[in-house]
This record gives sequence, structure tokens and C-alpha cells, in this order.
Amino acid sequence: MLAFVESATPLKFRLTDEPDPMAERPGGKAKGRMVSPEPISRRLLGPLARKLRRSTLPHIFSYQEMLSADPYHTPIRAGLKLWPKLAWRLLTGIRGQGNALMTGLLKGCLDAGCRIETGARGLELVADEAGGVTGVVFQQGARRRRVAASRGVVLAAGGFDWNEAMRAAHFPGPFDRIGGPAGNEGDAHVMAEAAGAALTRMDQANVFPCLPTRYEGRRHGLPMVFQGEPHSILVGRHGRRFVSECDYNVGEELDRRDPETGEGIHLPAWVIADSRFPKTSLMFRWYARYEPDWIVRGHTIADLAGRIGLPAAELEASVARFNGFCAKGHDADFQRGESKWEAKKFGGTAVQLKPIEVGPFLALTFNRSIIGTKGGVATNEKGQALRPDGSVVAGLYAAGLTMANPIGTRALGAGTTIGPNLTWGFIAAETLLKDNR
Repeated sequence: MLAFVESATPLKFRLTDEPDPMAERPGGKAKGRMVSPEPISRRLLGPLARKLRRSTLPHIFSYQEMLSADPYHTPIRAGLKLWPKLAWRLLTGIRGQGNALMTGLLKGCLDAGCRIETGARGLELVADEAGGVTGVVFQQGARRRRVAASRGVVLAAGGFDWNEAMRAAHFPGPFDRIGGPAGNEGDAHVMAEAAGAALTRMDQANVFPCLPTRYEGRRHGLPMVFQGEPHSILVGRHGRRFVSECDYNVGEELDRRDPETGEGIHLPAWVIADSRFPKTSLMFRWYARYEPDWIVRGHTIADLAGRIGLPAAELEASVARFNGFCAKGHDADFQRGESKWEAKKFGGTAVQLKPIEVGPFLALTFNRSIIGTKGGVATNEKGQALRPDGSVVAGLYAAGLTMANPIGTRALGAGTTIGPNLTWGFIAAETLLKDNR
């Protein structure tokens, strides 16, 4: 897939020095697995560049450049280091990360003669008498349009993050923020189900920490790992820790549910910290201001527990136990800071094991934030949509967050969502072409 993308678009990918989150597992790597696009200029798109949405954080630099500079913890030093590149890229329209990826993919489509329609919302799929999909009806401005598909329809219209009814049905319980695009309203899921396709893994999502921000005029989540800062722990509704605060799959554990009731077993969850916690990151302090009531303060741990509804004795015991680990330099419960991933990303135990002892003490809600649902259309290995009985819906394919992700909530590294999305888009296109030759 990557070889095709590099041959058909101006995109070039580069390995990063980031370790696998589970580098200690068989086959894990300490570095050199994840790739990220090299920065390219948005000007390659001509007038279409104006349609490219900005990211919640400016994607001026590559992923590797951001890793090396660490603007989250050292914004001033990072700014000084990156200033020459910053000035040049602002002048030339060069962008990295997601902006680079979208620029390159769109340029490849334009060069291949594709027609790009914007502002078009899918309404329904058109089917023949046998139930095969032959086209799509969509709304564009005041016009309702119908387009026939000579080879098939690929649904890749995102997840259902912003559809409140669907989200409540599949993700019951406390919820913090949404970090996905506003267009993720489940339209393609509804269309596919109406055409006879099965939906599965609807309770799976990319559950990831998000800071509060504003984006495109609404309250939004900014994907950012903040719960792993020193002088803090993460506790569930019983006042006890349940995972390493720096675990890459903290979202999966956060969303763990009772198999009988479907309710979250840890929610509501809280970050518990002392007064030094906010001082470790200027960016945290900047974005926390978007929700002034988010941070709850208490004079003592018991006082804080009372303010947020946690059992005081349990919370005091959890803090005392963690402080004991800090004194010994080893987290006997969850080995915080010890994996290759946590050592690289969070500074290891020397940085991570800092006690909670200086008041006033702080609590921040840490419930589920979603940056992309992963449930959707059931597909086979060819990307073809399947009916509940396992038969193929002729002419219908799915990819991206519209299809049921084969990995589910578990994350394997940065790009856990976009990697499969690109791959299954490629597979669906290959199948569509082979089936119609």
C-alpha cells in the first residue's frame, strides 16, 4: 500500500525513532516501525488547498520533528530550535503530519483525473432489484443529486463520534470530549444498514486522552497525553489505580466494561495530582483554561475525595501507596515508566515516580474521550460489505472508520487508525477493479 501511495502521489514517508508501545512483546521493536509523511506544500493543490481543513494543532512540522523538539514540555526551547523551519514553511505553505498526508493524497487524486466534490452529504444508497448497490443519493447545498456507480460504491465517511444517539447507545456512561471531525455523524453507517449490510464492533473506538479546546466554533477535544505528568495518578470510581498512567492503551483499560451490564467498571475516573502537576506543561495550562471548572481543588486528599465523590480512605491509601513506590523508584503495581515506550515518551521512572504531597490537591475528570469510533460495516478480507448472514452486498465496499476496524479499541502505536484506514481503502479499490474487469 505504501509503495503504491509513494508511486502515485508526491508523498514520501520516513521512519521515526519511536518505539512500539509494546516493544517488549515478541516481535516488538525499540524503534523504526512507524512511518510519517515528510512535509510538503499545500500549494500543490491550487484552489483546492482552501478546502483543506486546519488541524486542532498546526501541522507545520513532521511527526519526528515534533518528537525531537517536544513543544508540549519545552515550548520556548522548541520554538527557538524550530524557528528557521517555521518561518520558511509559513511562507511556502509547507505542512507536515496529517496536513501533509491529505495534501499528498488529494494531489494524487487530482493527477489521476478524479473529480472532487465538496460539501456533499450522503443520504442513501441506490440498489437494484437483487439488492446490489448501484449508486448513491447525496445532498449538495440546496440540490439533491443521484449518481450511478458503474463499478461500485466505497463508503469511507468516518465514524459516528458526533451522533449523540448512536454514541449513547454504544458508549453508555461518563464522557469527556470528542476529538474527531464534525462530519463523523454516522451517515454512512445508516446508509449501509438500510442497504442490508451488517454493523459490528459498534462499541469499539479510539479512546484517547483529550485536552479541552475550541475548534470550528464548538467545544472539541485536542488529543494530548496529559495524565502521565509527574506528581499525579489515575484512579477509578473506587479511588484505586487501575493502569499505568503512561500505558499507550490507557483508553482501552478506561473503557473496560462489565460483561453482564455493559457499564464501565472504572468510570467515572479522575487524575489526582498535587499543586506541581500543572507547572510541568505550559500547553496543559493553556488548554485547561477552556474549561475553568474542570480542575477541582481540595486542601487535603480527604477533602478532595469528598468534593468529587470518591471514598476518602481508599483515595488516601492509593496516594500513600504510590508515594511509597516513588521513594523506592519502582511502581510494583503497574511498572509506570519502565517499558521502552514509557521511558522514551515520558522520561522513565526518574521523571514519572514523583510523589503527590504538596497541596492544594487537584482532581480532573478523566473519562472517555473519543477521536474516532471503530465500529461499522462488517467486511470480508476483500473490503466487500457483508450482510448479517455473511453474504456479500454486491457493489458495496467499506473502508476507514465506516468499516468495522479489525483491531478495535486496542492501539498498536501512533497511526493505529490511519494505517488500517489507508490499507483497507487500498484493498477495497483493488477488489473493486478486479471484480469489474
